[in-house]
Amino acid sequence: MRCRRGKGALPEGIYHRELYAAIRLHCCVTGVPLDVSKYITVKTNGYGRFYLGNGLHEYSVSPQYANSRVLVKITAGEVIPLDKNHQPIVRHQRLYGDFKQQSMKWLPYLTQLSRSPNALKYTGIYPMLPETLKDYLAKCNRSDKGKILRVIAALTERNGFEGALETVDHALKYAATDIDSLINLHNRIYSQVPELAPMALAGIFPN
Repeated sequence: MRCRRGKGALPEGIYHRELYAAIRLHCCVTGVPLDVSKYITVKTNGYGRFYLGNGLHEYSVSPQYANSRVLVKITAGEVIPLDKNHQPIVRHQRLYGDFKQQSMKWLPYLTQLSRSPNALKYTGIYPMLPETLKDYLAKCNRSDKGKILRVIAALTERNGFEGALETVDHALKYAATDIDSLINLHNRIYSQVPELAPMALAGIFPN
């Protein structure tokens, strides 16, 4: 980055050293790191999501923040919606580029669905779910859907939504629609047990 220089302006190297020294002094005197983040207020849609980047970059917040105004902290690497106490609701990696992109954090949505599983298909969240998850929920007992969604939320928190979806995909193949099977499948997929190489048996057993 080049500094604009007018009459009496400092050379670029000295300018950056002076700026860095001023930032350090601020931190030492106040004890508070200098926050250079950008803060904006956004309006979410009916799904609790909002857009940045001229409408190209979509970010999720939470269903409880649908059709609301939300304060958002923007840094070079992150987009962070904040609650009324200025605490992060979720954290997104910041999107860049002149094309449509979406960053979706599923945990708040799965948690909300688990609280009202019987109204699943009538919520605005249901159409957003991946087809694999919708197929799996359709095969689960109605009385177990809330518990299943809570388990999927817990798996999402542990290994991310893609990890939870991989488990659901395996559960569909094995027709495993109970909670214990779902958890056991996830543990098997993400276990750290090393896979043993095949052992040659020739000569070990008599003919």
